[in-house]
Amino acid sequence: MAGTGTKADRRKQRRRRSGSAGEAHWLFGDQLGPHFLTPAEEGPGPDAPVVMIESRAVLRRRRFHRAKAHLVLSAMRHRAAELGDRVHYVRAGTYGEGLAQAAPRGRLTVHHPTSWAALGLVNGIDRVTVLPARGFLVPLADFRTWADEHGGAQGLRQEGFYHWVRRRHDLLMDEGDPEGGRWNYDRDNREPPPRDAGTLDVSGPYRPREDDIDDEVRRDLDRWERDGEVSFVGRDGPRLFPATRREALAALRRFTERRLAGFGPHEDAMLADDPVMSHSLLSSSLNLGLLDPAECVAAAQDAWRSGSVPLPSAEGYIRQVAGWREYMWHLYWYFGPDYRRENALEHTAPLPDWFTELDADAVTARCLSTVLAQVRDTGWTHHIPRLMVLGSYALQRGWHPEAVTDWFHRCFVDGYDWVMLPNVVGMSQYADGGRMTTKPYTSAGAYINRMSDFCGPCAYRPGDRVGERACPYTAGYWGFLHRQRDRLSGSARMRRPLANLKRLKDLDKALRQLRRAGDAPP
Repeated sequence: MAGTGTKADRRKQRRRRSGSAGEAHWLFGDQLGPHFLTPAEEGPGPDAPVVMIESRAVLRRRRFHRAKAHLVLSAMRHRAAELGDRVHYVRAGTYGEGLAQAAPRGRLTVHHPTSWAALGLVNGIDRVTVLPARGFLVPLADFRTWADEHGGAQGLRQEGFYHWVRRRHDLLMDEGDPEGGRWNYDRDNREPPPRDAGTLDVSGPYRPREDDIDDEVRRDLDRWERDGEVSFVGRDGPRLFPATRREALAALRRFTERRLAGFGPHEDAMLADDPVMSHSLLSSSLNLGLLDPAECVAAAQDAWRSGSVPLPSAEGYIRQVAGWREYMWHLYWYFGPDYRRENALEHTAPLPDWFTELDADAVTARCLSTVLAQVRDTGWTHHIPRLMVLGSYALQRGWHPEAVTDWFHRCFVDGYDWVMLPNVVGMSQYADGGRMTTKPYTSAGAYINRMSDFCGPCAYRPGDRVGERACPYTAGYWGFLHRQRDRLSGSARMRRPLANLKRLKDLDKALRQLRRAGDAPP
């Protein structure tokens, strides 16, 4: 078990000054909500000066999605404008340079950052006191206690953790039992899209209006690109996601009042002309710290108790926030920094250029082309395209899991290291060999055909393994099973697929066809 720092790090976190915890409080760019400034025991005072640093080095290190860079900088600058004279906002080359300008001396406090790299940075500065993490429901130490008690030989499983969180926070509970008598409504929430419907009959999501700060950020990004300082992928504008607390609250209200009722049944479905479906689009607001998960799950629970939302929809959303999101955060710290190098399947292939450049137009397979275009144009797509279209294709082709993780981190507006590392390494790419999930999440084209409208007009047929119309996912699925058959043989959930693999009469032909295709766009 990996903790969240050395003994020296933990001693540093325990160090406190009497009275005010420091001369200034440091806000990272994903700590933008009021709960990161609320006075707490030995935390920042109600009027403590605030330091914010816009580090250009962050954008230089990776080719982020242009819309993501715009959203993060817009959110930071909007927050600085709200704080007014209280904040010292510095635009610098690095965090070190920024601190030298904004707070050259004196003590600083900061809430526990959201990445191992950032934690190492703040722990390396002696005058910085690290306060407990905020923006999550369960303290890190409490999760470690739960995980140590419940991990066992089978590894950690999200469902048990979800039950524990529900009980602790009294979410959809009735005197110790789950409302409705069931802990989750997955069976009710896996309906395919309505037949012959291009879109769901649901109100559209909240969309913000851009302002002068958005314009300023876009001009800066244009200039930095022209000067060769930074390089981006994807398209930018207009901004689709909240950049302020006010916008995030408006988006939460719109979701719970107009969209949550229809969320449950089709949360796993996909429609080519409706990428948003009934999803909340609140993940970026949560991950920027504009919303607190407690208020999101409370809003969903209140909507159910008022009778405006069915229980499966409320439970499905609460499970995403209080179950899955919370679980990913804690596994990131519990598994430790070396988790990113897990590669149980020994996948080493590089990501092809057409994928890294989001070149959707080069792809013939309609599902992959559509989803890649959604990422290119918005920096977002919901969890099933991420897992069963993008991630599944990467897994089948044996792409290096660390490179796949980095791609998801860079290309999604809600992507952060803590989000993507367990999601991609543990679930999507099965690179940890089952520490987090009981089987690889990949499938032949039949799953995509059942859960979407992608396959009808596609040039490929989901039932074909070989020939001109062979589905890349169907052929890729059997190729993956053949390649990994020895490693997967111990999984009870893989016994039937592996038995079916032995019965395929055209497997050799399918494998030869896959080898000829190489890493060309499908």
